[in-house]
Order: sequence, then structure tokens, then C-alpha cells
Amino acid sequence: MNFITDAQLRGWLAHLIAERTVIAPCRAGEDLLLYQPVQDPEAICYDFGRSTVSPREFFLPATEALLTVERVRQAAGGDGATAGKAPIVGQWEVTVTEPHLERDQVLFAVRPCDVHALTALDALLLKEPADAYYAERRTRTTLIGLACEQMGPSCFCTSLGLSPDDGAGMDVMLYRAEGGYILETLTDKGKSAVAVLAALADQAPADVAGSRLQRAWPQAAYRVPPRAVWTERFNDPYWAGLAERCLSCKICSYICPTCRCFDVRDYTVARAAGYEKIERLRCWDSCMAEGYRRIAGGHNPRAAKAQRLRNRFYCKFDYYPADFGPLACVGCGRCVDQCPVNVDITEVLQDVAAR
Repeated sequence: MNFITDAQLRGWLAHLIAERTVIAPCRAGEDLLLYQPVQDPEAICYDFGRSTVSPREFFLPATEALLTVERVRQAAGGDGATAGKAPIVGQWEVTVTEPHLERDQVLFAVRPCDVHALTALDALLLKEPADAYYAERRTRTTLIGLACEQMGPSCFCTSLGLSPDDGAGMDVMLYRAEGGYILETLTDKGKSAVAVLAALADQAPADVAGSRLQRAWPQAAYRVPPRAVWTERFNDPYWAGLAERCLSCKICSYICPTCRCFDVRDYTVARAAGYEKIERLRCWDSCMAEGYRRIAGGHNPRAAKAQRLRNRFYCKFDYYPADFGPLACVGCGRCVDQCPVNVDITEVLQDVAAR
């Protein structure tokens, strides 16, 4: 471990900004904190609890063009001639392009819960056949974590077996200390990112490093019920009662760091004589949407709001861990804060266990 001052940290970030796309927490309003690309270390918010929205969008964007198709109609005597033959008049020349990152990324001051969310997404999106777009962003992103100094009122990561200062999944981990940060390099990718600090950083004082290791977090108030309990509660009228409050606004899905459902559609974005441009767009979707499960012919196996709401919790705590391993929840508490009718995921966990 090393100790770096606040000034050294800003110098390091300035160097990273010159080389890569640095994404960091920024104030976007009085009560809005978002991860955004930055051009100046002074634009970063260094003192914050938890971002309003997770940095998931920099790995699985809310809207992205998976590919672009351009079609140009050939004219007689055009470039389409092959083997001494003129092209067929009316033949289309088709070009397909896919997007790629222009520069490597650095995600700075990411909280442990949001990196655990990426680990949960990895279990699905990096499983063969891997999602190539997500995989490229994960490979080309260096994660510089920032340990939480305290848990927020709605945070419940410790109830899921996680910790607010856990460096698992990080490339570099920062721990706030008097006058600066304790820096821990965890991966080869992290070593590459901190190489410039060789002339800046001083060895961390032993008493500062020790104080971090002695931090105690609140004990878990409850645990996730085992799968057998979820199976037993599947047809419980509890879900219908809970759904009476739900507005199906979908905000819980959109601010969740582990939700990954999406819709794919093709759109014609430009058209002229002899020319057409089509984009295949992928956009976030939500299992809380009324038509999410509607299939050809109009049948909807989850037509009732109670069925959709129940599925949200079963997906996170039953289906996803059964299929892919990790829970699809990291206890960040964003859905608790943002739900307009107070459908509280922590209360649901306790209710399911108690019924």
C-alpha cells in the first residue's frame, strides 16, 4: 500500500485524463450525482456518499447502436464490376459497421457495491457466447475504487454478505485518510494505471493503514431467504397486496446497477434515392413494463402487475443466483430511495422470510 496526498491524486488523474477517458462522480444538480466523463480533476466530486445512478451505463448503455447498415444502389458501370462484367443495375452495395471504444476508460471513485454489480453482470454477459459490446468495455476499463466511509440510511450491502470497503473486483482501491488516500494496487491493469505515481507516492504510515483495517460496519439486520422459502412463497397473496401500491413506473429497473434486460429494434435513420441507413438499437427494458413478456399472438404470461412485481424479486434472489451464481442485488439501496410508493426491497426480504 502507498499513501498519496490530495494534490498527488489530482496530478495522477490529470495524467490519466490525457491518456484515457476518465469517468468520475460529478454534481449535476443540488441532489443529483452522476458518473460522467471529465476533462479536469477539479470537476470531480471527491466527497460523496453514493451516486444517484450507478455507472452501469458505461458498460451497458441505456441506448446504443449495435451496428449500422448502409445500402447504396449501384449504377451501371459503377464500382461493382467484377471479372470484366458490369454490375447489375439496381444491385445494392451493403456496408455494416460496429461501434468500438475510441480510448481505454478509467472509472474513478467507484463504490464497492457498483463493482459487485459488474461482477454479477459478468456472470451472464461474459458467459459464452459473451456479449461482445459489454466484453470490450469491461476489458478496456480500469476500475479505481473508493471505499465507503459510512453506510447510507438505505444501504444494506452487509445484509447480502458484502462490505462497504471491499476491494474485490477493483484494479486499484483507495481508502480515505487524513490529508489524502491509502492506495492499494490489486491487478496488473491497476499497476499500469499507477505506474506514473512512482515518483509521487510515499509509503503509507503504518498507523494510517491500521486504522482502516479496524473499521467496523453495522451487522447484517437480516439475510436473504434460501431458495426453498422463495419456492414456498411463490403463490402467496402477499404479492397481490404489494402490487396494489406499485405504479409500474420502472424506475427501480432503470436505477438498479444489476438489471440487464434490453430490447433490440431496427430503425431506418436516413433514406434518399439509392441510399438507406439502418441502425440496430439496443435499449434498456424493464420486467415491470406491462408488455415485457408479451409474445407473438398477443399472449402475455405475466399480464398482472402482481406477477411482474413478484418476478422482479424472484429474479434477483432466486432465478439469477440459481442460473448464474451471484445475487442480482448488491444492497445499494437506490430503489429504496427512488420508489415513489415506497416498495422497499429490504422489507420484502424480511416479509418473505417471516411469512
